[in-house]
Amino acid sequence: MSEVILQMKDIEKRFSGVHALKSVQFELRAGEVHALMGENGAGKSTLVKVLCGIHKRDGGEIIYFSEPVNFSNIAESQKAGISVIHQELNMMNHLTVAQNIYIGREPKKGIMIDDKKMERDAAALFEKIGVNIEPSVQLGTLTVGKQQMVEIAKAVSHDCKLLVLDEPTAALTQPEVEELFKIMNDLKKKGIGMIYISHRMDEINRISDRVTVMRDGEYINTVNTAETTKEDIVKMMVGRVIYGDKKEESNVKKDAPVVLEVKHLNAGKEVKDVSFKLHKGEILGFAGLMGAGRTEVARAIYGADAKDSGEIYINGEKVDIKTPEQAVKNGICYLSEDRKRYGLMLMKSVSENTTIASVDNFVNNGWIQDDKMRESSAEYNQMLKTKTPSMEQLLKNLSGGNQQKVIVARWLMKDSDIFIFDEPTRGIDIGAKSEMYELMEKLAEEGKSIIMISSELAEIQRLSDRVVVMCEGRVTGNLDIKDATQEEIMKYATMRD
Repeated sequence: MSEVILQMKDIEKRFSGVHALKSVQFELRAGEVHALMGENGAGKSTLVKVLCGIHKRDGGEIIYFSEPVNFSNIAESQKAGISVIHQELNMMNHLTVAQNIYIGREPKKGIMIDDKKMERDAAALFEKIGVNIEPSVQLGTLTVGKQQMVEIAKAVSHDCKLLVLDEPTAALTQPEVEELFKIMNDLKKKGIGMIYISHRMDEINRISDRVTVMRDGEYINTVNTAETTKEDIVKMMVGRVIYGDKKEESNVKKDAPVVLEVKHLNAGKEVKDVSFKLHKGEILGFAGLMGAGRTEVARAIYGADAKDSGEIYINGEKVDIKTPEQAVKNGICYLSEDRKRYGLMLMKSVSENTTIASVDNFVNNGWIQDDKMRESSAEYNQMLKTKTPSMEQLLKNLSGGNQQKVIVARWLMKDSDIFIFDEPTRGIDIGAKSEMYELMEKLAEEGKSIIMISSELAEIQRLSDRVVVMCEGRVTGNLDIKDATQEEIMKYATMRD
């Protein structure tokens, strides 16, 4: 067995009365990929922040390369060889790749920055980790996957000994995932230990050596990946068994009316002559590869982006939706895949986030009735089992899954009829996924209609009554769920003109 490079023993952390970490244990060996798993809110990110010095621990000890450590900030932990690759990359798109890697420690020629040496050093770094990226290009022109490789190169340039990867594949294409795993395997051979945080069970089985599971801030167990099953890990994470088989037949009534019809929709280069129908009580899955145009279709319907041509009918009547406000008035709500950018007000309370679309209902003689807002917000969030200490809690302090529930509560309060869920379970854990699935099914049973965009085929098959498949901006397939095998969906997802 390889050397133990990190031990976290009996780690404790409290925030304003919330016991976030309760005697947590964690161990990492040199050249090991150790998966850290748990539902959103389990304490994974808090544990990593304690390790890196962002949060000061309230109890326990950290042993790093056989020495007790107590980092006060990120700079100290980074100097010791600990680097973190966050799900949301923290880089400067207007600078070159090389400038991003060496920012603040640029090589000098006299008093001037030596750009040529910086680019040579970056090229040598990329060769070391087996990546083909041009150091002189502007970072913002690269894909998210390539930007992540630059982050890893930057970590290696700091003489990284311990690398934390937080949901690294959330926005990557499958080829980029394969490239990432190749780099990780190369880093393993160099003795770098890696903490890998992910909710994707298939990835955990492929890339990790051990798995540590946390639940509600507590350490549950550590197991060897090769000696355990997906079901065992899930049960440890959520304390119950979760089942999710493919839907075998549509639940939509044969005489269900059409609530939304889109005819010959065109928008820029991404949406080309798209037509489809959505029925009352239907979950209509939108499948396709990255860049297929699914999100662009949703944004055009919602009025977030302008359409060039095409017609939209709601309950048989033609509507002209040019803004999201008009869409909301017509009973359409949109939960963006980029929730932090388009859906959430992180520095506002749960109550404010829930009631923002219905605030007119809480105004009396020009005054906003705060108490009624909190009461109504609590009613809808309790209905969704949102985990929050109070309605006054800032949204930024909730887990990803619970933030998602707050947005759903917002649109339930508004009594929307048509829900567009764009990647509804991206970045949330398997327990929160199961709750989101149950919520969407309940909405459909109550007569709400749902468009669900998802890059996970298993999710499409689990929930959809019918599947629309897109490729390069066009609808290439329209499948009843009983015919929607993964092979059939992929056939249409790669069906170019």
